Amino acid sequence: MKELRAELAAIDRQILGLVARRQELAKSIGRVKDQGELSLRDFTQEKEVIDRARAIAREVGISAEVGEEVMHLLIESSLTAQELQRVVAQGGGSGRRALVIGGSGRMGTWFTRFLTSQGFEVEVADPVAPAGDFQHLTDWRESSLDHDLIVVAAGIRVTQEILSEMVERRPRGVVFDIGSLKSPLRQPLRELAAAGVEVTSIHPMFGPDTELLSGRHVILIDLGSTEANHRVQELFGSTMAEVVEMDLEHHDRAVAYILGLSHALNIAFFTALAESGEEVPQLARLSSITFDEQLAVSNKVAQDSPQLYFEIQNLNDYGAESLSALLHAVERLRSVVRAGDEEGFEALMLKGRAYLAERRQS
Repeated sequence: MKELRAELAAIDRQILGLVARRQELAKSIGRVKDQGELSLRDFTQEKEVIDRARAIAREVGISAEVGEEVMHLLIESSLTAQELQRVVAQGGGSGRRALVIGGSGRMGTWFTRFLTSQGFEVEVADPVAPAGDFQHLTDWRESSLDHDLIVVAAGIRVTQEILSEMVERRPRGVVFDIGSLKSPLRQPLRELAAAGVEVTSIHPMFGPDTELLSGRHVILIDLGSTEANHRVQELFGSTMAEVVEMDLEHHDRAVAYILGLSHALNIAFFTALAESGEEVPQLARLSSITFDEQLAVSNKVAQDSPQLYFEIQNLNDYGAESLSALLHAVERLRSVVRAGDEEGFEALMLKGRAYLAERRQS
């Protein structure tokens, strides 16, 4: 057993060494793409790589699905390296200063690193000292606010207070928040715009652990400042993220379903389990694929910030709408099951299937 495991470890080292070599080749390809001003992502080429991996996997006697899964990981890793390389090469932050208020939080840390990679001189304002060698203020009010860019990356209520206080200071640079909701920020954002501040508002539709921005969206709330909107577009221009413009009201109604509904569904799921009286080990032994996948998502929700999730539910002007929709859907499901209404149950399934098929096509 010891000898076999040693041989396995040696093979693992060879595999990872080849992955490293592949990564370096991917970076070289990325530089060629940059020189030719080509898109980083080429879906036709990716399909060829996946098809080739499946064929090779079958030839060597392993599952084609395993070959495909491994290749997906390698493609994502390569794209991440190419994207970071482009962000660094094309970043327009050189010689400019940025302040990240709340820069020691999870999303604040993401933006601190993102702006640093683009060449900005970043200062962090946060009661907690940031990880890394950054200029640091414990209170943003101590700052002169003479930065080229000011990012407010605090909780929604705190962001509301910061933006309101900032109206009197009238920063000279571009200001934007990254809040998941805009309803509570409506008034201070409008007051900043009325005061002549170059202000906009964004919602990054990804989490702090995100490395590759391909397929990700950044929602931009236009508050009338062409300069601020342009600066945000510029920040993400070297990435594969798509910036989508949306008005404030439409944004919050959409978020009520995209975040509010999905969070509520998972909270309800693990609450029902926690109050069921069933023991976790017993359920784990009997679990199905569907249960395991739902449990994995719910576990991620359970590990996140209760304060943030409560704000998303409580502070959204449209939040009650999605919760009512969830309550109505569960009640309809319970109703057809208790009534033994198989046709009604099937109708729910078919309606959902049609809706999801339409979403896939779009």
